[in-house]
Amino acid sequence: MIQMKRLISASVLVFFAGLIVLVASCAEKKSDLADGNLSPKLDIRDARTGQAMDLSQLKGKVVFVNFWASWCMPCKEEMPSIEALYRELLKNDAFLMVTILYKDDAKTAADYMHAHNYTFPLFIDNEGISAKRYGVTGVPETYLIDKKGALKKRVIGPADWNSSEAKAFINTLLSE
Repeated sequence: MIQMKRLISASVLVFFAGLIVLVASCAEKKSDLADGNLSPKLDIRDARTGQAMDLSQLKGKVVFVNFWASWCMPCKEEMPSIEALYRELLKNDAFLMVTILYKDDAKTAADYMHAHNYTFPLFIDNEGISAKRYGVTGVPETYLIDKKGALKKRVIGPADWNSSEAKAFINTLLSE
């Protein structure tokens, strides 16, 4: 009887240890994308002109890629800070902002941006290809890419892109 209790206790411990290892490995995989690997190719077009993005525009630049939607309340929360960052770095030739609609209507999003005086670039994800390549899990989701094309940061959820911490990180990438 005592031996049976020990066997059950040992089995329970092994089960929970395995569960902890599984959860930890899943958590690690969530951030795999932003560990310096080269960024996936974008397959997007300008929402205003319909022109496909010329990927040569990305070379040698720090690229801010943000997936968002006009129906997304957390996206709307971070929009003022994205606009502030965009206006601050607009004249910096080493910085490029790319905001991409995620499962949203381009006209609805453009109308929303116009109503709030947002001027940052707006792109449409061709058939959701870029979102799939980046492994987007929901919106908002933001990626920072260095001048060599390596993913340096992935932020899931809204962020204050006008904060001193965010700007310091981007400035570090710009100075590399």
